[in-house]
Amino acid sequence: MTAHSTRGILLALALALSGCDAKKAMPAFEPPPASIVAAAATAEDVPLYLDGIGRCVARERVSVQPQVSGRITRIHFIDGSDVKEGDPLFTIDPRPFQAQLAAAEATLAQSRAVLELAKLELDRSKILFEKKALSQQDFDTARNAVAVAEARIQLNQAAIDTVKIDLDYCSIRSPIAGRAGQRLVDTGNVVAANGGALLVIQRLDPIYAEFTVTENDLPAVQKNMAAGTLKVEVRMPDDPAAFRSGDLTFLDNAVADGTGTVRLRATLANEDHRFWPGQFIRTRLVLASLKAAVLIPAEATQMSPTGPFVYVVKGGEPPELRPVTLGQRHGERVVVLQNLKAGERIVTKGHLGIMPGRKVREEAPAPHGPEAAKP
Repeated sequence: MTAHSTRGILLALALALSGCDAKKAMPAFEPPPASIVAAAATAEDVPLYLDGIGRCVARERVSVQPQVSGRITRIHFIDGSDVKEGDPLFTIDPRPFQAQLAAAEATLAQSRAVLELAKLELDRSKILFEKKALSQQDFDTARNAVAVAEARIQLNQAAIDTVKIDLDYCSIRSPIAGRAGQRLVDTGNVVAANGGALLVIQRLDPIYAEFTVTENDLPAVQKNMAAGTLKVEVRMPDDPAAFRSGDLTFLDNAVADGTGTVRLRATLANEDHRFWPGQFIRTRLVLASLKAAVLIPAEATQMSPTGPFVYVVKGGEPPELRPVTLGQRHGERVVVLQNLKAGERIVTKGHLGIMPGRKVREEAPAPHGPEAAKP
């Protein structure tokens, strides 16, 4: 072996040994921290509720019908206007009833004259009867004539009262305060007593909100009703954020056949006429209040085959996957019933970058509203 070949072998061994040392000195690859946005779980008192769909119902609805027959001579209201109790609505021609009243009063006057004559005859008969100049039969006849005349006066007075009532019915007035609908007759039409509705009036303030709950929820409703009056939040379908609160004032006495639901009713103020009879609404029956309930953003929850979970972060360490039990939603947040405490921070954004053993870097959340539009 030559000196030149010996030097080559030694050089190769030296290079091989230096390569082994370099491999031992190279550190293991570690992925960069994942960017996340986190938020702290909060504790607040939140309501326990039942959501449903219902519709508004007028507290009072009156179908105005004529009580006497006659021709409509005047209409005193405008379709769709608000009316007060006692306001005139229709006038039926009163002249036929005025004539009947005059005839009844004349008949009464005639009966009174007959009564006066009968009393005079009775007084004469009594004197003659005491002097034995009149028979018992003739005296009884005179006395009976007075009783008949008095009864006829009562009958005539009843006839006058009846005609006065009919005459009063010629002026049809609003029985309630509310909003008038469209009139169903015009001036000049002849209407018959109890022959059909002339107008429908509905009271809009207060107004009822009717809805149903399932028979499975009925025990919870009954239990909380026993503790006090329950509140109902009523919302428009197109404006779920704004609601009006009212009291639960009615619980039906039976479960409806076929549907397995129970009808309930809330009463709420409606001075501005925001709600209208027949309108569909969203209802929320507040059963109770959950004290110090743990709330987190709804976007923080994830779903696995075994149920919902969240990622809990502590500094920059790898997040902890923690199964949780969820309750009801409250706007953009949701209640956590088990396995999470108030103050713990959970991941709200950046879930896809989380891997076992990978650290995280928490970033500030993106601005909302007007701040988001700024460059």
